[in-house]
Amino acid sequence: MDSGNENFPDFIPPTKIAYISGRPATLHLRKCKLVMERSDGSPAEYIFDQPTVTLGAMDDNDIVVDDDTVSRYHCRISQDDDAWVIQDLGSTNGTFVNRVRIKEAFLKPGCLVTVGKTDVRFQSLDERVEITPANRDRFGRIVGTSIRMREIFGILEKIAPSGVTVVIEGETGTGKEVVARTIHEASRRIDKPFVVFDCGAVPENLIESELFGHEKGSFTGAIMARQGLFENAQGGTIFLDELGELSLDLQPKLLRALEQREIRRVGSNKPIKIDVRVIAATNRNLAEEVKAGRFREDLFYRLSVVRLILPPLRERKEDLPHLTKHILLRAPFNKDQDGNPRVKGVSREGLDAMMSYEWPGNVRELVNVVERACAYAEGEYVGLEDMPEQISGIGIVRRRPNPEAATARDRIEKIADKPFKEAKEEWLSSFERDYIFNLLKRNSFNISHAAREADIDRKYFRKLMKKYGIEGDGPDD
Repeated sequence: MDSGNENFPDFIPPTKIAYISGRPATLHLRKCKLVMERSDGSPAEYIFDQPTVTLGAMDDNDIVVDDDTVSRYHCRISQDDDAWVIQDLGSTNGTFVNRVRIKEAFLKPGCLVTVGKTDVRFQSLDERVEITPANRDRFGRIVGTSIRMREIFGILEKIAPSGVTVVIEGETGTGKEVVARTIHEASRRIDKPFVVFDCGAVPENLIESELFGHEKGSFTGAIMARQGLFENAQGGTIFLDELGELSLDLQPKLLRALEQREIRRVGSNKPIKIDVRVIAATNRNLAEEVKAGRFREDLFYRLSVVRLILPPLRERKEDLPHLTKHILLRAPFNKDQDGNPRVKGVSREGLDAMMSYEWPGNVRELVNVVERACAYAEGEYVGLEDMPEQISGIGIVRRRPNPEAATARDRIEKIADKPFKEAKEEWLSSFERDYIFNLLKRNSFNISHAAREADIDRKYFRKLMKKYGIEGDGPDD
């Protein structure tokens, strides 16, 4: 029903933006303001940019109403596509909009909401912001001088301080987690946890428990109660990586957590209130996944308040010199004993070869290439001969790597003085990492193809990759 007014409520553009291909963008920042009278008669103003606001007598509500006629969890105001909706949560004395008792109603800017004996004035705040390229070559952890990246910096400047949900799409290796961490570090939640969950790295039957926690005895092996990642991230940010891997059965539970801002542990009916910002990432096109029936449309729209699609490195090659310099300055693998960069830069021939390469593994592949080149470089500059064959185009260079490049002989000498068991474990770990990395490289960093060639389960292959900090830089089909 509506609020009792003759006219249908004014619709307000939602806080949504889709940055896809460098087109000029307008960001609609959508907020609501609630004005309530204090006990001394002075007005108290509350402004929210989050999609849901709760009112009630309990301390974990967004607005705590000191009124003995107000229920513990009295009502909820939420964004519903292009409108604001208020819902009564089964309160004892009811929720009223413009003096009409409602169960659910649209809210019109300026209307009066009454909970118990307390009046609250509702106002909508709609800020329209034109996105222009930022006048900077970095934003937090992200670097780039290209117009594509500076436009993204302009968007991040606006959205990072707010609490809006963000979906980051892009090919593997484009830096989605780096963007997520940067958003968190530029927000008001910086002092709270940043929790990462890879939806594709956990067995499907354990994902619900990992996210929402479980009670003792709720399933075989649940020998004690355990908090989930949403509880661990309380007050901070949860980053859901590879969101496209989440099964259709679990998607409604994630939607519930986003809409009602509460979760239930496996084996429990008790709701737990959460205050968590959600940032999700995927290398799939979620809009196409919705069309194909593999992703829920309602969850897609709830998540995609701000939708960023990161450009692949091949489409912003002008950033290569700046990115390479940044890696050489910051990466621990290029530090000497005093903590100074050992390799100062890349030769002109080497940089030209890098600019001609298509970088299927994006920025992650660039980091790997620079690390390998630093290990082989004998002087202060990386030369063409230090580059991998696919970049240099001059074939495998047979030369002695510098002492920092660990050969088999070097490794044996390094572990010779250790106890047998410890030396064996270190040797096997070194073998596993090199084997996995080289197998991925031979298969153009396609995880599925590499796992088939290794004749091991893809999930176990991914587990090994995660163990050694290696990720596929190509399609995973």
